[in-house]
Formats: sequence, structure tokens, C-alpha cells
Amino acid sequence: MPTGKKLSDLQSGSHGVAEKILARADRDIVFSIRILGESRNFLQEHFQNFIRLELDKRDVSFDDHPLLLPFIETHASELTEFVATGVGLQHQFSVREFEKLVGDPMKLFRVDLWDSLSSYIAVAERQFLSDMDGLHSILAAIAEERAVQQAKRGDAP
Repeated sequence: MPTGKKLSDLQSGSHGVAEKILARADRDIVFSIRILGESRNFLQEHFQNFIRLELDKRDVSFDDHPLLLPFIETHASELTEFVATGVGLQHQFSVREFEKLVGDPMKLFRVDLWDSLSSYIAVAERQFLSDMDGLHSILAAIAEERAVQQAKRGDAP
């Protein structure tokens, strides 16, 4: 504890800091959207199914690549986080804006939120697809290396 400061001084100082922050609330405090619970699970499952479908289209199977499940889960999590973060950043409201919304039935907000979700999901999917050919090349190289190693050991397929 700083010299000459009492606990009561620090406590009143915290009240002062709180007052300073609240005095700037219109400028510095925002309310943002977070996707949680079952809705986040829906989003995660969507991306898992999306990735599986795209891998199936490219003849990438679990039989050939045993680490595919962790790959799917990891990338689905990353895409989910991208969408959730993007929507959260796009939908931030200052205290003043939030106060205006309180009396609103929020039907326009729901349309806007739906549009944002849809847009971020599409962007995440396009981003994943843009890397898909690179993944196919990597998996083909791994399969080729595996065949070379098996041939060296004498247990050719």
C-alpha cells in the first residue's frame, strides 16, 4: 500500500474512478452482443457439418486421415469464434444508444442481427473454402510420404 494512504482513502478513490468512468459512459462504455449457450452450440455444429460436407466433396475421409476429427473440431471452433466476435464488435451500443433501444420492441434490431450473423457465417465459410485446396495438397503430400515410408520398410500397400 502506498505510504500515507489509508484503506478508506483507497476505497473513496475507487469511487472517484468509478465516477470518472461513468462521466465518460457515453463515449467509453458499450454494450455488445455475445452468443452463448445453445445458440453458440448451433453455430459450432453448423460449422462442423459444413466442414465435413466440404471434406466429403473432396473425397477426404476419416479412414485415410485419423486426425480429421480434431481438425474439424478446431476449425469449427475458430469459425464460431470469428462469427461471434465479429457480431459482438459490429453490434456495440453506447449507453445513450442502449437507453434509446430499451423502449423499442427490437424487431429491427433482430433483423439487423440476423443479417450480421448470416454475413459473418458466409465470410467464415468463404475463408475456410479459400484454404481448402491447400489442405487437400497437404493431405495428398502426407499420403504420398506415408506410401514412401511404407515402401522403404518393405510393407508396400
